[in-house]
Amino acid sequence: MSWMRDLGRTGMRVSALGLGTVKFGRNTGLPHPRPFELPDERSAADLLDLASELGINLLDTAPAYGDSEQRLGRLLSTRQGRWLVCSKVGEEYADGSSQFDFSPEHTRHSVERSLRRLGIEALDLVLVHSNGEDEHIIRHMGTLEALAGLREQGLVRAIGMSTKSVGGGVLAASLCDAVMLTYNLERREEIAVLDACAASGCAALIKKALASGHIPEAGAEDFVRRSMQLVFAHPATSCTVVGTLSGAHLESNVKAAREAIQGS
Repeated sequence: MSWMRDLGRTGMRVSALGLGTVKFGRNTGLPHPRPFELPDERSAADLLDLASELGINLLDTAPAYGDSEQRLGRLLSTRQGRWLVCSKVGEEYADGSSQFDFSPEHTRHSVERSLRRLGIEALDLVLVHSNGEDEHIIRHMGTLEALAGLREQGLVRAIGMSTKSVGGGVLAASLCDAVMLTYNLERREEIAVLDACAASGCAALIKKALASGHIPEAGAEDFVRRSMQLVFAHPATSCTVVGTLSGAHLESNVKAAREAIQGS
């Protein structure tokens, strides 16, 4: 396995690690263990440049990530290079809480708004930001069908779902270009979703591989190493998305991922 890998059947090539950017725009209502300040523009730019130098080409954002899309739009407008940008639809975050709207009308509105915020003509990947009712959303809300229409129009290159259940993830793998799922040392039940992705040729993106930052202070390096070994041991893993504001942490994550890939 290599650092650059196929994003399922989409024809796109993605780096083994992607950079999650929730911390670029939101610091409330998150499962992270410690509070943090949002980065200033210079710090965010430096982290983006470092990610590029380390070989990362995927940026993961969402309307629910506060000002993340707007900030990325400003940062990407002054940078060369080809980034893959993944955003989401369905979840909005305001006044300390999330609201969900999976209707086709809101799906189109959300994609068009993301394109304006990011200053790009097409999103490489759009995922449904699930509220946990994965199968209901897939079967009854028309969200994926709306995204498929936007893909036909060329506003979106690939579509998928960020799921929260095994059943929803397995179903999404049979219908989507990509599924984002939780898989880490403490939560391994969604290996069934990885298996389904492998069987269907669907891209699998791993979220929370490092347990949302709940890393033990003693043995942190070993925890990261074992986490990367776990996620990259499965052949369906296209990319693991990690979020950090620390350049040192990003470098150590990339090092651990590259070692895991070489050893797999």
